[in-house]
Amino acid sequence: MEKGIITKPDDALNIIQKPATRLQFLRFSGLAMASTALVMAGCKKDNNDPDMVNLGSGDIGILNYAYALEQLEAAFYTQVVSSYYSGISSDEMAVLADIQKHEVGHRDFFKAAIGTSAIIDLTFDFSSVDFSSRASVLGTAKAFEDLGVSAYNGAGKLIVSGDYLLIAGKIVSVEARHAAAIRDLLNPNSADFAGDDVVDGSGLDGAKAPSAVLAIAGTYIKNSIDASNLPTS
Repeated sequence: MEKGIITKPDDALNIIQKPATRLQFLRFSGLAMASTALVMAGCKKDNNDPDMVNLGSGDIGILNYAYALEQLEAAFYTQVVSSYYSGISSDEMAVLADIQKHEVGHRDFFKAAIGTSAIIDLTFDFSSVDFSSRASVLGTAKAFEDLGVSAYNGAGKLIVSGDYLLIAGKIVSVEARHAAAIRDLLNPNSADFAGDDVVDGSGLDGAKAPSAVLAIAGTYIKNSIDASNLPTS
């Protein structure tokens, strides 16, 4: 494999894990994103300061932005599955385990793909989450998944490379499946899986700019994120 080029799943360190087979709607969604070649470019960043993280510019900056969000989600779900909340059902456990596998896969995919231009491993503060409480865990999961969907939607127009845009499209579809699954756990058999708080009257999901997303996600990220060099249009 040439340096900086991913041409098959093995080149991404075999990090796209098979989702559990218990839930068909999640079964294959974590696998598709490794099928497209990514030719990565960009300058190396100075990561000597462990607290300030500069995402970079251009497409690399957008990929690092997505990587930061995937790190956040992966860390959250990893803590969830390490000690499930009290009274969790087997169905809920299966959904959360599947989502955790996907988010870890997304995180590790970005890290391997971006290579030397990747930001550092971030540190997180989940002190506001009561991991023993179903309402707290699922409420936070809902917020993270809805935020992730709006983040990818908002960043799509900022991506120049068609290959990168294709990857983003494949991942945001997985995030939307997660959002629907979590919403269904909270409100079974309701229309909330695509509630009007996230889907407008035309059937379109919402989109948020990176600055708006990071203002929300930053509540849980200990590092300071510098997104000043990201494209805005």
